[in-house]
Amino acid sequence: MSESLERLIDVPELTAEEIQARVLHRDGLMLVIDKPAGLPVHRGPKGGANLEASFDGLRFGLPRPPVLAHRLDKDTSGCLVLGRHRKATASLGLLFKHGKISKTYWAVVEGGPAEDQGTIDMPLGRLNVERGWWQKPDPDGQKAVTNWKVLGRGDGLAWLALEPVTGRTHQLRVHSTATGWPIVGDNIYGNGPRFGEPRLHLHSREIGIPISKNKEPVHVIAPAPPHMHERLRVCGWNGE
Repeated sequence: MSESLERLIDVPELTAEEIQARVLHRDGLMLVIDKPAGLPVHRGPKGGANLEASFDGLRFGLPRPPVLAHRLDKDTSGCLVLGRHRKATASLGLLFKHGKISKTYWAVVEGGPAEDQGTIDMPLGRLNVERGWWQKPDPDGQKAVTNWKVLGRGDGLAWLALEPVTGRTHQLRVHSTATGWPIVGDNIYGNGPRFGEPRLHLHSREIGIPISKNKEPVHVIAPAPPHMHERLRVCGWNGE
């Protein structure tokens, strides 16, 4: 296979064993799995490999496979929440909708902010009809707020913790680029290549889910994906 053709091929579908190995948390209501970068969560209009195709391997004795409670971009890795039955999925959907779930993403960005922490408050709207999901800063768009904090710097890069207060499509990617520090590998809004390396350096690192009223929120952390290790280390990451 030629290198150019090989680079066009994305991550293959996961076997039952592979997706089970990616379970970070499991209880009677939900699962949190570590989504690999490069694999879409849904089957696209043209078909192809997707994460949902492997959900049958996550029933763990229940009659039906789990269902997505939210989504991550194809090229984003990390914590992805699944409801294990209809009632749980509905509850999770409401928690996401009303901003009750805390989310922290790790990103490696080009350049980086001058300050060490701050907030981006920048409404977003659809780029155009043809591009579907793609977004742009739009004063008349939907409110979009991201809190950020610098975790490390090195070699013209910055390692950030990003906390989306709102949950707009592509919010972190558009906010980062529009503020002057695009995420490494972003091939839509940043300077990433159309195919091949570097992949998008955006990872859903930690999630806090208040699923049970009388219990503390469930906190889950996803390990940094291999494709981000090198640049994270440049920025001072200790490997944990």
